[in-house]
Amino acid sequence: MADLDALLALEREFFTSDHVISRRGFRHFMSSPKSTLIVADIGGKVAGCALVNYRRGSKRARLYTIAVATAFQRRGIARRLLAAVEKSASERGCRFMRLEVRADDAGAIALYESSGYALFGRRSRYYDNRIDALRFEKSLSRPNPA
Repeated sequence: MADLDALLALEREFFTSDHVISRRGFRHFMSSPKSTLIVADIGGKVAGCALVNYRRGSKRARLYTIAVATAFQRRGIARRLLAAVEKSASERGCRFMRLEVRADDAGAIALYESSGYALFGRRSRYYDNRIDALRFEKSLSRPNPA
């Protein structure tokens, strides 16, 4: 909860009105057993965060948001946050991670593709300014040793 104001500022730095998590929303996610919030801290400052939601009875986790503050970008923080939430989801018994990303966010798309995510769908006009969302999924199952 001590990071709440910094998390709100981070959300507002990147997301527009209909996709910003509110103070109340963050509090809910922080206390919900159906969510995992991981915060990257560098030198006592919130450098980034990743939030995953889970549905009861589902083996699919959903990456709800991932963001890295501008001052901390290009340091591999997003990749480490992504790996951390994937590990957390796998430990909870999830076999897949799903996410949506703006179709015009080449950097995020490159991160997801290089991390093993595969495109499986599209949501038309999902984001502000009628930008489509690309839907990606990754298997979190570990291959059995031979």
